[in-house]
Amino acid sequence: MGRRSRKPLPEINSGSMADIAFLLLIFFLVTTTMDQEYGLPRELPRKVEEQIPPPPVKERNVLLVYVNRNNELLVNNEYGDVKTLKERVKTFIPNRTNRSDWPEKEAPEEYGEDGFTFMFQKSKGIVALQNDRLTTYKTYIEVQDVLTQAFNELRNELAKEKFGKSYDELSELAAKGQTDDIQEEANTKMQAIQKAIPMAISEAEPIKSK
Repeated sequence: MGRRSRKPLPEINSGSMADIAFLLLIFFLVTTTMDQEYGLPRELPRKVEEQIPPPPVKERNVLLVYVNRNNELLVNNEYGDVKTLKERVKTFIPNRTNRSDWPEKEAPEEYGEDGFTFMFQKSKGIVALQNDRLTTYKTYIEVQDVLTQAFNELRNELAKEKFGKSYDELSELAAKGQTDDIQEEANTKMQAIQKAIPMAISEAEPIKSK
């Protein structure tokens, strides 16, 4: 039987452990996916010192959309649904059937310039959005998104009818057209469509319901 050695065991070299941990941290930071935040681009109104009363708007021209504390929709005091809200707006705003209780229209006017013009009757319709202070942010953004989609689709339809290209296609040409003339033409057409169908969404201050 041999005698056991009384020499101390060699220590494990841990000098490189910090480097390995740092590399693992970088690996997880690069490969991990982050949840995307939802939101819509909105510019808050600037503070106005003088209180100017808003212009009078006829009741027939307003589509009132209210979201209560339970995330339920009331559209002109009737229960509504987010799934059908877009079509409701697309039907109400242009009022193609000329209903007497739906929005009025302005006199026919020429929109556009530089040879790209069309005649159109602009609607006086407005969507008034109001929510409760306890409405969830998710529902509020969802309703905002649906309203924006409705006006964008109206613009797409009008642009397709008047210029043969949708508003989205004109936007792509304005951003990366083959020539400056194509970009300028697309911008001119887009501005005409924007004036004919403005993003008529009015937001009221949230209220606290009982």
